[in-house]
Amino acid sequence: MENKKISVKTMTLCGLMAAICCLLGPLSIPIGAIPVSLGVLAMYLCAYVLGPIKGVIACIVYLLLGAVGLPVFSGFEGGLQKLTGPTGGYLIGFIFLVLISGFFIDKFPVNKWYMHVIGMVLGLLVCYCFGTLYFMKLMNMDLIPSLSACVIPFLPFDAAKIAISTIIGCQLKTVLIKANLIPAYQAN
Repeated sequence: MENKKISVKTMTLCGLMAAICCLLGPLSIPIGAIPVSLGVLAMYLCAYVLGPIKGVIACIVYLLLGAVGLPVFSGFEGGLQKLTGPTGGYLIGFIFLVLISGFFIDKFPVNKWYMHVIGMVLGLLVCYCFGTLYFMKLMNMDLIPSLSACVIPFLPFDAAKIAISTIIGCQLKTVLIKANLIPAYQAN
């Protein structure tokens, strides 16, 4: 088994992206049981900068910081109760969102941005599924009312987050590759 060390650059980028998640995640507009937050946008940026695995590490750091009580979740809330409450499934779903989005972003260069969008949509779909199933179980609700409360109102906002993430992310990724801070895409 090969012993791989994590570089200082990698640790710094993971920490920086976790910090960006902590800054963007609390910014939200309450519109029901699930607020509109910039958490999804932050997760997409993690995927652009770090790729799937390192992005998941930054996401988990963000979730752990919130779990121990730092006010990094929507509405400047924190604590384990937030992860076990109605939005908890969506927060945990961020892990899958970053993993899937990051995979597509890593595999395709920025000139194939439409593949990034496909990855972000698929990642969001898995996040929605995970979060909605958890919400249904916790709130003892059926599928249609749960989708009406937790997914449908957020589709336009999340479409805008995907568009913004694609524009910012492609430019950011290009700059970071040129600065040799992150590797170029990992095509097969």
